[in-house]
Amino acid sequence: MGELEGSDLNKTESSLEVVPEEHSPVLVKESDALNTISQEPNDQQVTSIVDDDQKVVEDHADNKETGDHDDKKDTKDSTDRDTGLAKIVAEKRLALIKAWEESEKTKAENRAYKKQSAVGLWEESRKASIEAQLKKFEENLERKKVEYVLKMKNEVAEIHQYAEEKRAIVEAQKREEFLDLEDTAAKFRSRGVAPKKFFACFNN
Repeated sequence: MGELEGSDLNKTESSLEVVPEEHSPVLVKESDALNTISQEPNDQQVTSIVDDDQKVVEDHADNKETGDHDDKKDTKDSTDRDTGLAKIVAEKRLALIKAWEESEKTKAENRAYKKQSAVGLWEESRKASIEAQLKKFEENLERKKVEYVLKMKNEVAEIHQYAEEKRAIVEAQKREEFLDLEDTAAKFRSRGVAPKKFFACFNN
């Protein structure tokens, strides 16, 4: 086994002699590696290897912490993004609710306006009807008043006419009676006799 390794080393060395070091860096590295393998590791080398392993472990831990930090950052960014989206959704929902509220208020106001208009029209119609009836009643009352006044005036005229006729009759009767008395007095004068009835009144 040792002879084989020695022969392999000799072959490697011969190959290294054929190719210059400056023209074959890969082979130089292989030779260094073989020399390192052929030699037993000392305490310094072991300490260096352990330090290298510890450094690898620490680098791995740092990478893990960095990954955790990145994960936390990504989680935070994702949370912030979700929060922002939730806020946008909430604002949009509130805007829709406000728009719906305003729309419903406008509809309710329009319905109330129509009802108020209907009540106003009904009121005006009823008032106009009552006022028309009152005006008609006043016109009828005025006409009846005029008719009643004319009737009263006619009755007054008729009474006055009747009284005048009565006065004329009385006056005619008086004149006729005066004529009769004058005739009777003329007869008494012509006879020279005094009326007995007249003296009877005096005798009493």
